[in-house]
Amino acid sequence: MNKNILNTGIQDFINKNLTTDTLSVALSKPLFEGVSNTEIIQQIEAAKKCVHKLPTWFNTQGIYYPLPLQVEQTSSEITARYKAGLIRGKSLADISGGTGVDSFYFANNIKQVYHLEINPELAEIAAFNLSVLGAKNICSMATDGIAFIQDFKGTLDWVYIDPSRRSDQKGKVFMLADCSPSMPAILPMLWNKTDKILIKTAPLLDISAGLKELSSVKEIHAVAVNREVKELLWLLEKDYDGPVALKAVLLNENGLLDSFNSSISEESHSSASFSLPLDYLFEPHAAVLKLGAFKSVSSQLGMAKLHPNSHLYTAHNIVPFPGRSFKVLNYFAYHKKAMRSFEKTKANVSTRNFKMTVAALRKKHHLQDGGSVYLFFTTDLEEKPIVVVCEKT
Repeated sequence: MNKNILNTGIQDFINKNLTTDTLSVALSKPLFEGVSNTEIIQQIEAAKKCVHKLPTWFNTQGIYYPLPLQVEQTSSEITARYKAGLIRGKSLADISGGTGVDSFYFANNIKQVYHLEINPELAEIAAFNLSVLGAKNICSMATDGIAFIQDFKGTLDWVYIDPSRRSDQKGKVFMLADCSPSMPAILPMLWNKTDKILIKTAPLLDISAGLKELSSVKEIHAVAVNREVKELLWLLEKDYDGPVALKAVLLNENGLLDSFNSSISEESHSSASFSLPLDYLFEPHAAVLKLGAFKSVSSQLGMAKLHPNSHLYTAHNIVPFPGRSFKVLNYFAYHKKAMRSFEKTKANVSTRNFKMTVAALRKKHHLQDGGSVYLFFTTDLEEKPIVVVCEKT
């Protein structure tokens, strides 16, 4: 950590050049004594990534930015606030501490947080920034989080871990056993030190595969921001053997926008009804789709699906729904002749359980992007391709 970067002149330069092409900085002669141009570029690029992702960091004077890649890999403040809302207690160990964003928000609900980061430089930067941000109840250490837990005297109320999702052999990995650390391998040791564990994983992880690898799973949260799933959260409780709750949440910078709750048991025992398009069409948001709570949506909300694999819903009336709602204007069997009236017009195109991609449909039918019309290309309950013409409610 080069503290010369915190000098007033360098900080002013960074703030004034957030919209500058950093290539010009790279090609310049050394701009400041004691700080390389590369370090300045890294601070500028990291600051840019923090504008929306970490606004508290960006808007606080005297923050020392981690590397841009480290900012990319960290939780956003939006998701960190949500995670913090799931926990209460006296002590928590964040054993893959990283930039300290999650620890910062955990500290609002936990009396003593241990931020543990094995990378010494990142640990130093995180500790410095947490101090600048005024966090008084976080103990930040440059250490192996697993070793810390093993040597910890006593017990902890919570352990939080975000296992690394890359391996030297396989690149991106999709099994928890392949992550670092291997969650199945360390769980027995963790249960000796805590009764509650919160695990953050990439949304690419298959839920059924995760359930096979983990024990004592009590809740699974799919967390979406701006219609994109950002995190899967696995809440484990020691010796828990009850139903696994499924919680799909849609967040923005102001907090919770929408949610849908089900369970593995409810989904397996529910049955969906089916229908051709009625007066309204409903498209679940990404978190619901990730959890696979398709039959639960139908049974809880009293609406029909278009097809077992289409995951579009329909009803005669508009109802509160975890996703987008549309007024059905028309629907018809898909064929080229029926599409002629839409050629060279604007339309928002979506596909669900359809034989062609959006790009291929746009090209084939000369559809321009945008406008107020929404075209859903899908398959109906009779296995026939159809087009549902809608407008937003």
